[in-house]
Amino acid sequence: MDNLIEIRWHGRGGQGAKTASLLLADAAFNTGKYIQGFPEYGPERMGAPITAYNRISSNPITIHSNIYEPDYVVVVDDTLLESVDVTSGLKETGAIVINTTKSAEYLRNVLKGYKGDIFCIDARKISEEALGRYFPNTPMLAAIVKVSGIMTDEALLEDMKESFKHKFAKKPEVIDGNMKALELALKEVKKI
Repeated sequence: MDNLIEIRWHGRGGQGAKTASLLLADAAFNTGKYIQGFPEYGPERMGAPITAYNRISSNPITIHSNIYEPDYVVVVDDTLLESVDVTSGLKETGAIVINTTKSAEYLRNVLKGYKGDIFCIDARKISEEALGRYFPNTPMLAAIVKVSGIMTDEALLEDMKESFKHKFAKKPEVIDGNMKALELALKEVKKI
């Protein structure tokens, strides 16, 4: 399928990977794209590894399966790098985006020779600065948008502002922090 972008998210239960994948789907939909955003459920519990997926295209999407050869992988928790094969099927023409402060040497070693692009962001630092607590999903959402080019930074920020108004209607005090986390992440995601 032409212009189809497939993304696989790896995180732990409670870190918001599923929520971020659904927010990305909504934002892409609002830019006129066809979308899918769905988690893969098993015996998930707080802290257990989870997987979520996105498909985004300018054309109707007729595939209804998990994603086995993603264009992009988002790793919300770098402790998964040693226990989950996060690069499985990952196209070398795409990229992996990792929430980490680990060295480039460590990452290249643990990614078992993956030759595609590797991007890093310190989502902990960003979320603690912007929100006062550790919520990695908001910075990771911005990072994958920046790396993949699914939409412009401006389109993401505009859409998320509206989305957060609805999502946090009963907690409007967290909207500004989440917006700040998005803005910082768009600037701080770096290729190694």
